[in-house]
Amino acid sequence: MDTSYPREERLSPKRGPPPAPRDHLVWAIFNTLYMNFCCLGFVALAFAVKARDRKVSGDVEAARHFSSKARCYNALATAGSVVLPLLLGALIVTGVIHLSKLAQESVGFFTYQFSGSDDEDQ
Repeated sequence: MDTSYPREERLSPKRGPPPAPRDHLVWAIFNTLYMNFCCLGFVALAFAVKARDRKVSGDVEAARHFSSKARCYNALATAGSVVLPLLLGALIVTGVIHLSKLAQESVGFFTYQFSGSDDEDQ
């Protein structure tokens, strides 16, 4: 064993209490007021309030559990409120394009048939 160089003794970092979990209350309020898709914003608000209550009372483990649920419901509400209008807009645009092409084809069909009847008489 080589002991010619000084060894650094590594001290273990002090372990304090774990940090308090975030309650995601502001995000839940925003989802409830502005983007309440299928009431998921309201459910997220309920779990965020529960997380804040548990955090204040000192029950960190329950606060983490409710905070995790609030984050999931907030993410679902935000994703649903952003993705569904974009999907609906895309469907409307493609429907309008399809109907305009269909209208142009039908106008061409009727124009062709009317002009074709004059040629048959000769």
